[in-house]
Amino acid sequence: QVQLVQSGGGLVQAGGSLRLSCAASGRTLSSYAMGWFRQAPGKEREFVAAISRNGYSIYYVDSVKGRFTIARDNAKNTVYLQMNSLKPEDTAVYHCAAESTSRVGTYYYSPDEYDYWGQGTQVTVSS
Repeated sequence: QVQLVQSGGGLVQAGGSLRLSCAASGRTLSSYAMGWFRQAPGKEREFVAAISRNGYSIYYVDSVKGRFTIARDNAKNTVYLQMNSLKPEDTAVYHCAAESTSRVGTYYYSPDEYDYWGQGTQVTVSS
């Protein structure tokens, strides 16, 4: 079983940047495909980005393409979400998630695929 602990986030003005981190303990992160999701007040959970175990396959929701970057450092057991050119509509609670899979090159974008979740971190973008 893996535990995911998130850090980063906070309040930033529109156009600014933030980086979220998701550190794994208990199991090596290289055994998991990873994803980031977000949930704004009154809205359903939304997929943001995903990365395969080997880091070679990456997928983003259209609304963040060109602005957000997902990356993983398996040696540090950490996955990151770099968020640039932030917009007020990016305001949400962000969660990282891990999926145990034998497929090293596959990513997952459905929250139902994920087994483990971080505690969530608030990102607020002011206009």
